[in-house]
Amino acid sequence: MRCVYGLTLAMVFALSACVTPTPEGETEQVSEQVRELAAPGQDLMQVRLESDGCYWYRYEGPVETTFLPLLTRDDRMICVRAPAS
Repeated sequence: MRCVYGLTLAMVFALSACVTPTPEGETEQVSEQVRELAAPGQDLMQVRLESDGCYWYRYEGPVETTFLPLLTRDDRMICVRAPAS
């Protein structure tokens, strides 16, 4: 378990070089590292990097369409830098 956690942290830090949020109203292609971290069932075709440093994906629900945090299999947000507290 520690090895997986360490590998996840290493991948996130590798992603953190030159972080620029996705422009409003646009989405971007996610890297292979982010695809490997993401839990199944999330739409990786419409993802954006928010100003909090975390990836969010477009969720089309029965009532509304909104962006939700992109999560790992263990329900952690996928971020390229730590969110501000």
